[in-house]
Amino acid sequence: MLPVGSAGGRAIASRGPTASTTDRPQCARAGNFVLVNTSPEHPDRARPDRRLTDQGRQLVRAGRTRVGGLRTRPTQQLRTADLAGPAEYPLAAPDPHRLPWPATEERVGMNLVNVRRTPSANPAAEPALYVHGLGGASTNFTDLADLLSPWLDGHAPDLPGFGRSGPPPAGDYSIAAHTRLVIAYLEQSGRGPVHLVGNSMGGAISIQVAASRPDLVRTLTLISPAVPDLRPKKGSDALLPLLLVPGVGHRAMARVERLPAERRVRSVIELCFAHPELVPPHRLAEAVEELEVRRGYSWSGEALLRSLRGLVRSYLTVGTRSPWHALSQIQAPTVVIWGQLDRLVDVANAPRVARTLPDASLLVLPDVGHTAQLEDPVSTARAILGLLSRAHDASANDASRQAGVGS
Repeated sequence: MLPVGSAGGRAIASRGPTASTTDRPQCARAGNFVLVNTSPEHPDRARPDRRLTDQGRQLVRAGRTRVGGLRTRPTQQLRTADLAGPAEYPLAAPDPHRLPWPATEERVGMNLVNVRRTPSANPAAEPALYVHGLGGASTNFTDLADLLSPWLDGHAPDLPGFGRSGPPPAGDYSIAAHTRLVIAYLEQSGRGPVHLVGNSMGGAISIQVAASRPDLVRTLTLISPAVPDLRPKKGSDALLPLLLVPGVGHRAMARVERLPAERRVRSVIELCFAHPELVPPHRLAEAVEELEVRRGYSWSGEALLRSLRGLVRSYLTVGTRSPWHALSQIQAPTVVIWGQLDRLVDVANAPRVARTLPDASLLVLPDVGHTAQLEDPVSTARAILGLLSRAHDASANDASRQAGVGS
């Protein structure tokens, strides 16, 4: 749930013995942009933070966090995600000057969809698709797609009514309609099976895609997916429930749209980020500029309002139509990534999501909010690359077994 614009990298302490915050190595800075600490031997390569992985593992094993009430069932073990190491995946530090990737407009069915592409120079790169959340856009994956581009050739569509995409002709903003759009794009582009990455509402959509069309999904990454949870969330936006009330929702939305663009952008960043102060000025300026452009679109408020209502309606489905049932049907290897300080989708849902999936691992990121791909793109990339490594190993083992049977 972020309007537009990637916030860049977060500070990640270099590998070393467990230490207090004051003992952590200092991070290099360029203006207000916080760069990831790098290896002295390879200054262009980011180093994974073993403490971050260990702390996330401790959160899962403890069964409950002090913030967010992470709950687990002690009788059922959770698989914690591993971050890929620099030897196999030499990951560069985020580029603080990276602009949003070029976009083209494509017709998908009856929809005109804006798609941003992050090309890879690697001819062996595998296809990836990034799906943004409610109120977000394809630009939410600018940094993550850049970090992963040596291995993944990424596409990121603006869902109908969001970003630079026009509204759906029939005005259908349901999760089912968004799911059909993503499936149609994958079929039309011929890119499947892809490494599918979804955040928030994009995670809910990705769950439905992976469950209904396993042939289109190679691996699945869920970043704070919007799974059914109607409990009031402390610290969340008090406006959201009002948007669900017929009549009241449109008036509340109109009031929000009259606010200055920078104020609106800052309020959303404060809601989604654990540390809004780490958003660099040029990323904030990009988001404000994009919001000003969207103000000229007559459908922008309706897209947010109807998509929110469609998401909540999906929460109310039961039985085999429930999102929880869909999770249980997913065959693709999956990594679930959640910020411990998520104020929009409670981190208490993380263990249940990971347990419900047949083949999943879980990474809980301390000191991160709702949009891990924006707040900590390096750790998010490391978790995705770890998933790729796991999927490749599984494929190699399957091939070996089949060769053995045939010999």
